[in-house]
Amino acid sequence: MLTSTVLVDAPDRPLLLVGPSLGTSVQALWGRCAKRIKGHHVVGWDLPGHGRSAPAPGAFSIADLAREVLALADTLRPGSPFRYAGDSVGGAVGLQLLLDAPKRVESAALICTGAKIGEAAGWRQRAETVRAEGTHAVVAGSLQRWFAPNFPQRQPAVADALLDALRAVDRESYALTCEALAAFDVRQRLAEITSPVIAIAGAVDQPTPPEGLAQIAAEVRDGRLVVLEDVAHLAPAEQPDLVAGLLDEHFGGPATLERVREAGMSVRRQVLGDEHVDRAVAATTPFTRDFQELITAYAWGEIWTRPGLDRRSRSMITLTALVALGHQEELAMHLRAARRNGLTDDEIKEVLLQTAIYCGVPAANTAFRIAQKVLAE
Repeated sequence: MLTSTVLVDAPDRPLLLVGPSLGTSVQALWGRCAKRIKGHHVVGWDLPGHGRSAPAPGAFSIADLAREVLALADTLRPGSPFRYAGDSVGGAVGLQLLLDAPKRVESAALICTGAKIGEAAGWRQRAETVRAEGTHAVVAGSLQRWFAPNFPQRQPAVADALLDALRAVDRESYALTCEALAAFDVRQRLAEITSPVIAIAGAVDQPTPPEGLAQIAAEVRDGRLVVLEDVAHLAPAEQPDLVAGLLDEHFGGPATLERVREAGMSVRRQVLGDEHVDRAVAATTPFTRDFQELITAYAWGEIWTRPGLDRRSRSMITLTALVALGHQEELAMHLRAARRNGLTDDEIKEVLLQTAIYCGVPAANTAFRIAQKVLAE
């Protein structure tokens, strides 16, 4: 029933199986991310009637899909342990695999998913809609659910490929997957899971909000939660560098300097904006190149990518440090970044008032002057 696609051909490396979200193909969702994952033979699978898989012959459950994935693993590495990563329904299948085949799944990354996803009535209603009108009827809703604000404008080719995959899905198979999700609920069994799990949430994910991933991370035996800023429901497509880096870390792959730089550049663009970063890159000379690579790798790739603080908090800390040290040009840049990271003008004012006490009134006076000009822009 399920058809596989080799995304990274490295048969001498550990096997990593990756699973898709409802309405996507594994190639469209995982293709770019898989190429960034180090040290694995990466094979994806498509849901029935999605991507390369044939339409479903009849009703199925999430447990049935897990058995199919296990059979796929046996065709690749008979009886051997493997690693698993899945988004949305692919993550639900991962939970089922962890429960049904604990000795086979060495460790797992569960992404933008939940031990229960949505409400049964909503899934049944969507199944009825798609049976009657086809998947074109859910394209507009998927565009809103799948992506963070402005992502389709920033990455139109990625968004278009995913929406094209949705339009091509067999309507009955889509409806049957909705009905499988309507019946899926393993919340009471999470404590049975003993394999290491990283739960990766999108901060603006509506279908599977971070709270559901937090529950998974808290209740499995060995769990960890990471919340990705400015990410919605399809994290492997929205942030392939960051997701690949997290999988490398979780599965014990090499944390190469190249990987750190890629993740750093991605976050640097999100925080400072493409226009600023493009200017900095264009101005790079042989003399300054090493310094640019240093700050991309270590400031942005090592610090700003860490999950321990959200970007709003990191912006507040950075503003305080820049005021204290009198770095006026950098302060102006990070005031713009703070707005991009979600701080309001009133919150920035409170940060600067705090610096008046702890960094000195003259420093805060200069900071207020710069902030008033920058925020007025």
